[in-house]
Amino acid sequence: MNLVTGATGLLGSHIAEQLRNRNEPVRALVRKGSDTSFIESIGVELAYGDLSDKQALQKACEGVDIVYHSAAKVGDWGPWSEFQKITIDGTENLLEAASAGGVKRFLHISSISVYGYVDGKGVVLDETAPLGQNLYRWSYYSKAKVIAEQMVWQWHNEGKIKATVIRPSWLYGPRDRASIGRLINAIRNGSAKLIGDGNNRLSLSYAGNVAEAAILAANKEEAIGEAYNSCSDGDITLKQYMDMIADAIGAPHVTKKVPYWLAKDVAFMLEVIGRATGRKEPPMVSRYAVWLMGRHIQFSNEKIRKLGWKPTVDYKTGIPLTVEWYLKHHENKN
Repeated sequence: MNLVTGATGLLGSHIAEQLRNRNEPVRALVRKGSDTSFIESIGVELAYGDLSDKQALQKACEGVDIVYHSAAKVGDWGPWSEFQKITIDGTENLLEAASAGGVKRFLHISSISVYGYVDGKGVVLDETAPLGQNLYRWSYYSKAKVIAEQMVWQWHNEGKIKATVIRPSWLYGPRDRASIGRLINAIRNGSAKLIGDGNNRLSLSYAGNVAEAAILAANKEEAIGEAYNSCSDGDITLKQYMDMIADAIGAPHVTKKVPYWLAKDVAFMLEVIGRATGRKEPPMVSRYAVWLMGRHIQFSNEKIRKLGWKPTVDYKTGIPLTVEWYLKHHENKN
C-alpha cells in the first residue's frame, strides 16, 4: 500500500496516477471538501483528514509500505503561521504516524528552492550544496521547506524512518492550478513580459516525470538516505516556454522585456505594500516568482539519472498537453 499526501495537487496527483498505472494500491490523505474526482476515477482509496489530525494520520498509515509526502503550504504568500502548521508541523505529525505504523520508506517531496535564492551565470548546484542560502525576509515557502526537510533527515539519522528526498523544480502539467492559467491569461491579453532577455535556461519539469523519479527512488535500496534533484527535462529558455504556450493558444509571441533587476525591485516594493496593508491575496509578482523565471543558475539532475531516471514526456508534448487541460477544465466551465 502507498500513501500519498497532497494527492489532489499537481505533483501528488501525478504520483498517484503513476502508481495506479503500475497497478499498485494507493491511499490518499484528503481534506473533506477537496476535489477528489480525478483520484477517485483512477481507483485511489480516500482517507479523510489533514496533517494536523494525528488520529487520522495514524489510521491512514495503517498497513502502508511507502509514504509519498507531497502535501505542503504551496505558494509564496500568506502568514508564517500557515507554513508552520502545514509544512513543518504537518511533516512532523506524518513522520510520527509513519514511524509508529511501521512504514518501510518515507519519500519526502522537498524543493530546489531549499538551496536558497542563489544566482549567477555558469553556477550549477548539485545535492551537496548547502541549504537556505540568501533567503528573503518573507521567503516563507522556502524557509518552511528547509525546516521540514531537515526534520526528515533528523528522523532518518535517528533510525526512526528510512527517508529519501526529491527536490523538484518549477512544475507544470495537467492539473496545474498555480502558474499555467496566469501565464495563459497574461500572454493572451498582452501583459506578459520576458524577464531579462528571455534567453536564460529554465529549470522546468513535467509533473509526471518528477512522479516517476519519486517512485523510482522510493523503491531503490541505494536511494535510502539520499536526496535527488528532479529539476529539468532538458534545455528550454524562458522565451521558448512562453512561445510554446503562445503557439498552443494561438497568440502572438511575447516580445516585451523587463530587466531582471527592475523586476526584482518592483516585486520587493509590491511585497512591502502587501505586508504593510495586510493583503491576503498575493501581489501581482513576487521576488520568488522573478527568481524562478529570470534566474541563470542551474541545478544538476545527474544523480537521479544515474539512479535510472530519464524524462518520458518532453516539452513539445507536455506543454501543449498542459494548455489543453487548462482550457478544457477551466475556461470551458466559465
